Amino acid sequence: MIFDTHAHYDSERFQTDREAVLKGLKLKNVGAVVNIGTDLKTSRYSIELCKQYDFMYTTIGVHPHEVKDMRDDDLEHLIMMSGFPQVVGIGEIGLDYYYDFSPRAAQRLWFRSQLELAKQLELPVSIHTRDAAQETFDILLESEIGKIAGGVIHAYSGSAEMAEDYVKAGFYLGIGGVLTFKNGRKLVEVVERIPIEHLVLETDAPYMTPEPHRGKRNDSSMISYVVDKIAEIKGLTAVQVENITWDNACRLWKLEI
Repeated sequence: MIFDTHAHYDSERFQTDREAVLKGLKLKNVGAVVNIGTDLKTSRYSIELCKQYDFMYTTIGVHPHEVKDMRDDDLEHLIMMSGFPQVVGIGEIGLDYYYDFSPRAAQRLWFRSQLELAKQLELPVSIHTRDAAQETFDILLESEIGKIAGGVIHAYSGSAEMAEDYVKAGFYLGIGGVLTFKNGRKLVEVVERIPIEHLVLETDAPYMTPEPHRGKRNDSSMISYVVDKIAEIKGLTAVQVENITWDNACRLWKLEI
């Protein structure tokens, strides 16, 4: 079955039919989903979703867009939330210099702080980076989180060379709908070069919908298009891709399911 390692079912775009979508996922070959926190509110909401759906897990953390509002005691709240059994990681954390919704100094400060928290809790991280590829890599390497707890580079968009460096540093690469885009050649090159044992599937639902549904709301069932594309690139069957990436996701999040 499919393991979606990065989704946002707390999004308002699922407000009218969230229950129907989530209840229907197992019938569409989706066996596990990690809902990703982007601030304290969504982290708490993700925990509530996990209480309702036994196939769901969550990360907790504050996205670079939101760190402008962070305070020191927010880390204590994250520590308390980390005790919930289905919390599997810290994220979505990182740097975003494209939108700059938070001052860059604050982004760097809270990125490092949340990496230290992940090390303290020995939880893997979900990393967001946009227009800050080298600085993100340097901070992660400096933190040694890859060796201590591991993690995933969400929606990987860098070079094949940097992808190899991330793998060496102990990270998985999150592969989603962009792989199916006509302008997704760079990501195709990454998937060609990186062994499949270092790739995990993700949607970023409701965003990054794969072709042929690009522009519509995404959900975990649409990963099947990404599976087919990886299978084509790697010369594997879709079932092989599902099985290997399932095992990868379980190793990433330290799960036995």
